[in-house]
Amino acid sequence: MSFSTDPFPFLSVSGTPYERGRQHGSTLAKRVRRSAALYNGTLDKLGFGGERGNALIRKFAAQIEAFGAHYVEEMRGIADGAELPFEQVVMINARTEVIAEARRLSQAETQAAAALATKDGCTGAIILPGRSSAGRLIHGQNWDWRAECAETAIVLRVRRDDGPDFVTFVEAGGLARNGFNAAGIAITANYLRSDRDYSQTGVPLALIRRKVLEQEHFALAIRTVAATPKSCSNNMMLSHADGVAIDFECAPDESFALSPSHGLLVHANHFTSMAALSKLRDTGMADSPDSHYRDLRVREALEAAGTALTPDDLKHALFDDFGKPYSVCRPPRPGSHDDLSATVAMVVMEPGAGWMEVAPLPALNRVFTRYSLTHEPQTLA
Repeated sequence: MSFSTDPFPFLSVSGTPYERGRQHGSTLAKRVRRSAALYNGTLDKLGFGGERGNALIRKFAAQIEAFGAHYVEEMRGIADGAELPFEQVVMINARTEVIAEARRLSQAETQAAAALATKDGCTGAIILPGRSSAGRLIHGQNWDWRAECAETAIVLRVRRDDGPDFVTFVEAGGLARNGFNAAGIAITANYLRSDRDYSQTGVPLALIRRKVLEQEHFALAIRTVAATPKSCSNNMMLSHADGVAIDFECAPDESFALSPSHGLLVHANHFTSMAALSKLRDTGMADSPDSHYRDLRVREALEAAGTALTPDDLKHALFDDFGKPYSVCRPPRPGSHDDLSATVAMVVMEPGAGWMEVAPLPALNRVFTRYSLTHEPQTLA
């Protein structure tokens, strides 16, 4: 099976939340519909097609609306623009939580149902200004997920009248995945799993990331990550262009902070906080056994590159192919789904300079496109 390595489509939206969503949905309708088909198809396989699935999704829509009514308005705009039912767009934004609840309700703890669980990987890293040759913070990540998402992902720039503008790499129809804003705040996230997962209902992870990108102040971004109740574990890496980085290993009801070491912060898909490991059980080893060496390989590559690191040094570390296909940079391979798993994108950001560089399927392609708060996309040689 072949996949496109064309640059991800870029869209700049503005106006009210509904208007922004409508622009998103109508301009990128084909990709939004494909995203919707991907995840709503998973619900069908779990026996939650049609109205049964829609009823489940609406429960999460109500939770999202309580967290921020403008998020629901934006999703309604996306749905109208793409000519899709509203519930299908909510599903794109709450896929992890909805699928987990469908599995619980159907008691489908069979091997086939377990294979439908959402287990996106990721290896992330932050370089503080003191270790950067240009004196600017660098924040990046490999996003490991379903290879066909190379043909559903987009880069979205949101112009806001009520807060900082931001740029996010996200699946079409989604409100945010990772990105940075005009206030210098950046976020990436990594899959984690613990024995506390799905013991409560919380805000879908995508909406937490979106709210971070709406913040003017780093303290409020921290509060959004650390204090918002979640349904499942997740790791969120926060940085500020002025030279601050904090990693939060989040259980549904508690968060554990990690600080940089020697000007670096690196994280893959396992808990490393001693406080966390003394209080909960990391249950993700079966899904991500390679997480332990991916973390080490990136850290060692950055340490070996010296004390004046560049974005290219971070890219080199994230291109590491030790242990492939179970590597930092993963080629498409049979995965935990009916399709293929891969590093869908490599994302490297300098929030202080206002840009993000993204390469689709980096195990097959090393061409980056630069997306900016102020300029049109530029493909880099």
